Amino acid sequence: MYVGLLSILLLVTMLLWRTYSSDEAQPATANVDEAVAEALASMAETSEPAISALVYRAILPSLVIVQTDIEDEEERFGIGTGVVVNADATVLTSLHIVDGASEVQVAFADGSESHAIVSGVDPERDIAVLTPTSLPGLIVPATIGSSAGLRVGDEVFTVGNPLGLVASMSAGVVSGLDRDFKVAGSDQVLEDLIQFDAAVNKGNSGGPLLDRRGQVVGIVTGLVNPSEQGVFIGIGFAVPIDIAAGAAGGPER
Repeated sequence: MYVGLLSILLLVTMLLWRTYSSDEAQPATANVDEAVAEALASMAETSEPAISALVYRAILPSLVIVQTDIEDEEERFGIGTGVVVNADATVLTSLHIVDGASEVQVAFADGSESHAIVSGVDPERDIAVLTPTSLPGLIVPATIGSSAGLRVGDEVFTVGNPLGLVASMSAGVVSGLDRDFKVAGSDQVLEDLIQFDAAVNKGNSGGPLLDRRGQVVGIVTGLVNPSEQGVFIGIGFAVPIDIAAGAAGGPER
């Protein structure tokens, strides 16, 4: 912020110096306003996009909407998130989204839609692999990173479909590592999770957790809310991609 303000001040100073160097003894107020406006415009033209904007652009072509038909589950929204992980349009997502579904449909970033079959599961990690029955017109696999180097305090981003709001992004930091999480309504405990504070809600599950380079470092699996309301209060969890990748046929790292 201070660097940006200093740059603006320097630009204004240079422009005013040119004005003072003219035949006029004093610049008019209009000239000062014009100099400020010109400096701001110059800053806008030369400023680089925010890291979060670059991350969003990188992951968006690989993002998938996962829709399920579960007639006997009133608590489920029937929508989640997935991410394309290879050139065959294989989708990695959370198992609890599709578990028990009579039908699974995926919608890709290019607008293509397809039925999908659950071709792989890792119940201990809440990970599912989806294979579309028809391929999208454009397949853009996400860049898979590594969760091994994550540290508490590292910036992370989530992109998903919270509450049906398609392709929404939130930002935060890693707030804990190697966490355990008890799945609501069951005795299952997910282990070795990444804890983060980027906002997630129902519909984010199965979506990517991303680092500053736009690489997938985790798959979002759940959130904690002591009130059991299912809305975010600051604690989310993701399965490390080094573990989740094994369900898609890749080696665990």
